[in-house]
Amino acid sequence: MDKEAAKHAVVIVGAGPTGMMLAAELALAGVEAVVLERRPSAEIESSRARAGGLHARTIEVLDQRGVAERFLEEGETMQVGAFAGVTLDLGDFPTRHPYGLALAQQYTERILGAWASEIGVEPRYGSEMTGLTQDDDGVDIHPADGNTLRAGYVVGCDGGRSLVRKLAGIDFPGWGASVSSIIAEVEMQGEPEFGFRNDALGVNAMRPLEGGRVGLVVRDENLDRESDLTLEDLRAAIVAVWGSDFGLVSADMISRFTDATRQAANYRNGRVLLAGDAAHTHYPAGGQGLNLGVQDAVNLGWKLAQVVTGAAPADLLDTYHAERHPAAARVLKYTMALTALQRGDDRTRALTEIVGDLLDIAEARDRLAGLASGLDVHYDLGEGHPLLGRRIPDLDLVTADGPLRVYALLHSARAVLLNLGESGEFDIAPWADRVQAVDATYDGAWELPVLGNVPAPTAVLIRPDGYVAWVGEGSDAGLADAFATWFGPAAAT
Repeated sequence: MDKEAAKHAVVIVGAGPTGMMLAAELALAGVEAVVLERRPSAEIESSRARAGGLHARTIEVLDQRGVAERFLEEGETMQVGAFAGVTLDLGDFPTRHPYGLALAQQYTERILGAWASEIGVEPRYGSEMTGLTQDDDGVDIHPADGNTLRAGYVVGCDGGRSLVRKLAGIDFPGWGASVSSIIAEVEMQGEPEFGFRNDALGVNAMRPLEGGRVGLVVRDENLDRESDLTLEDLRAAIVAVWGSDFGLVSADMISRFTDATRQAANYRNGRVLLAGDAAHTHYPAGGQGLNLGVQDAVNLGWKLAQVVTGAAPADLLDTYHAERHPAAARVLKYTMALTALQRGDDRTRALTEIVGDLLDIAEARDRLAGLASGLDVHYDLGEGHPLLGRRIPDLDLVTADGPLRVYALLHSARAVLLNLGESGEFDIAPWADRVQAVDATYDGAWELPVLGNVPAPTAVLIRPDGYVAWVGEGSDAGLADAFATWFGPAAAT
């Protein structure tokens, strides 16, 4: 067996949106990652190709990297969140993107892949990982071709059935399936009944596709099905719901998914980490999966880059689990509740009506909208100003060089000390290789989603992922500690 002589800093297993976003974040930080993908090309399977969509915080994250317009140009902005039949309208939320984006995953992956390629990311398609072993100094990755790779760290972005997670010995507790659905693209000789039909087990739907084909989702009463689905299985499921197969002739694709909801007990075991569906799986109701994965990648990327370059100690990686595990757990519970309310029996309809009435209260509706959109994420960084641990608003700043948006400062994925007081007030020299200092003024209100207006700070330390790591309120108290916590020890002078 041949072993590559060079030791790679990072190997990412999986070139879906999570893996590609992570590779791009590392590339922006000057770290080259090897991305292994078992698919023979960037083409994705039909069941994933038509799914997808971006929530507001994910659009903001892409805006932080200067590429949001690429996605917005190809999708359709709309209010994508709903709960108990009530639209979770973001129209009055304080964000430049008070909406979601309807955009099929095949387009999201293509746009993301093109950007990643521009900054040096080139996945190795047709490369399937079959094993890995780690020791104190690194990880050996065993691809199917027999050529072992040696890496400092491995990140499993390889989906809900993650082999990386299994080989790393990370538990995947949660809840088993209570609902099973079949998704298919079919040809029918009759007249399909387009639209939604709820029953006691959940949602069924048909919609027209190009070329006269029909896309459908239909419940599967066999929760324990292990064999591959056949055309006759699909026919029986359609007849059970609609009373007719509408002249079903053939199916280009038949797949199955359930509402099994699980989350990795830990997102890190030594030098192996998990992100995206490898770390958390759930029913696709609400379209949260891709968004959670992209935000995992943006949280992890800059931290992993600092560790592999030696700027920060390895325990910085523990903050990835500490921050992203609770964030995903909230979304998983939200998705479970959303799925339960989709059942069409009388008791669930009664519950849905009551919950819907409660969502007439603006504060209740905004709290759910903040959760569903990702705009309310709050990392626990301790007591302090309401901004601490929350996304920085994309303010219109005035600088000596002219007007500037906050998110434009994050395009290079580098931390920012934004000084809104007297120019040159803070000395960042010991961390100048990791943090950029910007003097600016801003005279407007500081408003956060769900919380509303908060006191204006005199300075903020913004992490590369757009979250506030320190807030100045008239002094530099605590700033040096924040620098050291997030960006490693001061450079020798």
